[in-house]
Amino acid sequence: MRASAPRDFLTDRPFAHRGLHKGGVPENSLAAVRDAIAAGYGVECDVRLSRDGIAYVFHDRRTDRLTGRRGRFAGLAADMRQALRLMGSEEAVPSLSALLALTGTQTPLLIELKSDDGPHGCARLCAAVARDLSAHRGALAAVMSFDPLMCHWFARHRPDVARGLVIGRRHRTGITARRDLALAIARAMPHFIACDVRDLPKARAIPRRRRLPLLCWTVRSARDRLRAHDADQIIFEMAS
Repeated sequence: MRASAPRDFLTDRPFAHRGLHKGGVPENSLAAVRDAIAAGYGVECDVRLSRDGIAYVFHDRRTDRLTGRRGRFAGLAADMRQALRLMGSEEAVPSLSALLALTGTQTPLLIELKSDDGPHGCARLCAAVARDLSAHRGALAAVMSFDPLMCHWFARHRPDVARGLVIGRRHRTGITARRDLALAIARAMPHFIACDVRDLPKARAIPRRRRLPLLCWTVRSARDRLRAHDADQIIFEMAS
């Protein structure tokens, strides 16, 4: 099951990796998203499921690096989560719903799905994200994941939502790697592929054979930009 066509917004403009974060503006914060919108970029973000079943914008499995508080993000009670502040700032951990309210119907959004809780946890996260997307109709949003099962969930339950398979360096070479990648793509039924920029230009062949758009991550340098010439769009991070 595929949506009628890949969305133009996937290649319309560069995507700011976790928002336009630098200095005192933390990654995956509403401030970073506002700055990306103001600069005319799309936004890439990460989402995890909270203990009470809400999708939140947060990259790490643990809270240590981003908040200074030790523990698993998924294990936090609501009051503890609400008290968290990102990287010494006044920025709270935003919900996906709050982020979608910012990006609206004009700013492209890539939502990377993160889960460490097995198939059941993956399904719960996908359902939570799908609910938020339903509440923000018209959002220029796509989901993506390293896990083909998450993409498959959307293919089965929300085929109208654009979905992408993220591939890393483990897929680079070898018969076994190529076979595993082919199986992952067959399971995910993606509308686009997102690859590690370091795998270009070789990785270009993967989506080209399937006539899929190729995004690449994470572009951080002039050298990366040269490599990214083989992609249809970039997910980038500015130097601090």
